[in-house]
Amino acid sequence: MLQAPVKPLSRAPLTDPFGRDISYLRISVTDRCDFRCVYCMSEDMAFLPKRDLLTLEEIDRVASAFVMRGTRKLRITGGEPLVRRDIMNLFRSLSRHLASGALDELTLTTNGSQLARYAQELADCGVRRVNVSLDTLDPDKFRKITRWGDLAKVLAGIEAARAAGLRVKINAVALKGVNEDEIEGLMQWAHGLGMDLTLIEVMPLGEIEPARLDQFLPLSLVRARLMERYTLDDDPYRTGGPARYVRVAETGGLVGFITPMTHNFCESCNRVRLTCTGTLYMCLGQEDAADLRAPIRASGDDALLYRAMDEAIARKPKGHDFVIDRRRPRAAVGRHMSVTGG
Repeated sequence: MLQAPVKPLSRAPLTDPFGRDISYLRISVTDRCDFRCVYCMSEDMAFLPKRDLLTLEEIDRVASAFVMRGTRKLRITGGEPLVRRDIMNLFRSLSRHLASGALDELTLTTNGSQLARYAQELADCGVRRVNVSLDTLDPDKFRKITRWGDLAKVLAGIEAARAAGLRVKINAVALKGVNEDEIEGLMQWAHGLGMDLTLIEVMPLGEIEPARLDQFLPLSLVRARLMERYTLDDDPYRTGGPARYVRVAETGGLVGFITPMTHNFCESCNRVRLTCTGTLYMCLGQEDAADLRAPIRASGDDALLYRAMDEAIARKPKGHDFVIDRRRPRAAVGRHMSVTGG
């Protein structure tokens, strides 16, 4: 059993040096994935040995400690989180924080490949919303982008999620010369099914075969193109993440823009990321990190864990150092996105 007794908020909320309360924890439960997306992974990835990973019980313990310190939203990520063995045990356990009112939202980001299998169970655990990464509706292009993916399987997963009552948001990475001519079609498809669409700029994480500059498509350009045909009205809708939304008058749906390169979102960052090995990254675009695995394995009491969390948040930087240009051809951060969590 993963569950531990629900405790009251026992310590002061976590607040960084810039006055930002840490209310959002993203947890990568695995670095493994059944896709090899060209902007995320090298085709020949070397994955971590299983002995290095936190157990599901340890992930629950760290997540619960953050909830006790004021975190209101947990997002489960990967790799592909649903390929982690017995992953539903973690969702079932963490759902107790929803039941107690200590947590506002438990959700996940997925490539959709396993959603048909798990959608109803997720809904039963209190998950109300999922993000599905989908960059194209063209089966051949989908295979090229993901290298191993099957579009039909993902679309079936999306339908299963919707049938289970889950709200689905589509996340698409804007890729220059790859899917930039499909963005309007993706928007119309998503909005036609009652799903929002969030567009994401390529980020310089990890060494991969295509050059980052060759992949990079500024979302300012994408937005300008959409405005030639659609009425985009700024919308105050927020999910706790970095996206800034517009409502499309002609479709009624929302389009979000995540722009770490052309307009960063650091000033309001309320997020930290826990990797599957227990490493806590206070900023996606910085290498500084804290080891939370050591304190939880050193003691059954959470005092050491709380101390490590406090020390980590005290080092959270004001912003990231992402740059993509010809003068800096290498990745700004060496680790792959799949290691940190999507």
